[in-house]
Amino acid sequence: MANEVENMSLDSPLIQISKENGLSYDRERSSEKISQRNEFFVEMKKQLWLAGPLITVNLLLYFLQVISLMFVGHLGELALSGAAMATSFASVSGFSILYGMSSALDTLCGQSNGAKKHHMLGIHMQGAVFVVLLVSIPLAIILENTGTILIKLGQDPEISEAAGIYASCMIPVLFAYGVLQCLVRFLQTQNIVFPMMLCSGITTILHFPVCWILVFKSSLGYRGAAFAISISYWINAVLLALYIKFSSSCTKTWAGFSKDALHNIPTFVKLAIPSAIMVCLAAWSFEMVVLLSGFLPNPKLETSVLSISTRVSNELGAGNAEAACLAVRVVFVIATIEGIVVGLVMILIRNIWGYAYSNEVEVVRHVANIMPILATSNFLDGLQAVLSGTARGCGWQNIGACVNFGSYYLVGIPSAILLAFILKLGGKAKKATERVLGSAIHPDAVLR
Repeated sequence: MANEVENMSLDSPLIQISKENGLSYDRERSSEKISQRNEFFVEMKKQLWLAGPLITVNLLLYFLQVISLMFVGHLGELALSGAAMATSFASVSGFSILYGMSSALDTLCGQSNGAKKHHMLGIHMQGAVFVVLLVSIPLAIILENTGTILIKLGQDPEISEAAGIYASCMIPVLFAYGVLQCLVRFLQTQNIVFPMMLCSGITTILHFPVCWILVFKSSLGYRGAAFAISISYWINAVLLALYIKFSSSCTKTWAGFSKDALHNIPTFVKLAIPSAIMVCLAAWSFEMVVLLSGFLPNPKLETSVLSISTRVSNELGAGNAEAACLAVRVVFVIATIEGIVVGLVMILIRNIWGYAYSNEVEVVRHVANIMPILATSNFLDGLQAVLSGTARGCGWQNIGACVNFGSYYLVGIPSAILLAFILKLGGKAKKATERVLGSAIHPDAVLR
């Protein structure tokens, strides 16, 4: 004992660890790191299995309007400007509201599914469909008066008139879009994604001939593109409804229509309102950019140019907060990689992409100039989308709404006005700064 005391010095540790214990501790740490690495890759597989089809579904739905604009663009600059302006106004006054309200199902259905309360998914979905259809009625009235509203906002009269005609033809799209978004959320929160991808693929394939016939082979002209979108959205909604009705995958979650859905409407509305505000604050800032382009010199040209939540809510519903946090970290990595890849593609094809929308050389040249800025915006948008989805999965739409208001309206829009009208950078500068502060929250901060 005395010898041991003599051998101790000020540099000696107070707690002596034998070599055997040290090796055991190192092995435990190494095993823990391997386990964490394995959990990360397992979660990544889950995310990719879910995200891959969902990305495809959203792209195919987005392509419906893009394809229509491509057809319209070959009818002339005025037709493209009117259709682009009408699409932007419809997004501001209709689609973004319905999308935001239906996103409340990310929280309600997602957490109900995670908590194994399967019957509640159908009840939540029925109530959501009833509400969005009801809300679509006043939105349709607004859309009918698009031309008059745009003229009063100081837009170019010629473009406003064309936009008003196109917007009136898009009214049936509102009702189909609201129903479709509720059906998508209902299936998405159950991880039933491949049937959605199949239905969207069928719809997109059919959209090409329908749009071609209505635009070029009928007397409708550019109005035919709007009717084609309506037909395609309703086809997609009907296909998903038939799947839910007859598929064995939805037997637990869909038990037919129930009166309980009416009693559950206040719960949906309570969450749908902040959800809509959160989404609309982001979407409106982007569409305001298109509307502001109408005040630039040569408004026809400028307007022509500027034309995760499931995993988090499931895990939180099941009481797995750590798994939800891991899901956010994984999808953050995926979004970063995706943003870099897509950004590089956008830069590489910048000189040819404009021809998909117009044969006007000036439009194509402006598109090429804007693409690098859009690539940067797209990268930041991916990070912001991850955090927005996380907030919806947690049911924190109120926080998201406040963050979006500060990011887009206190910083983004004023910066766009400064760069476009004071520094005279035109349409190039408008989308460069809008997504920056929207992606400034770390995912750990959202989940804590």
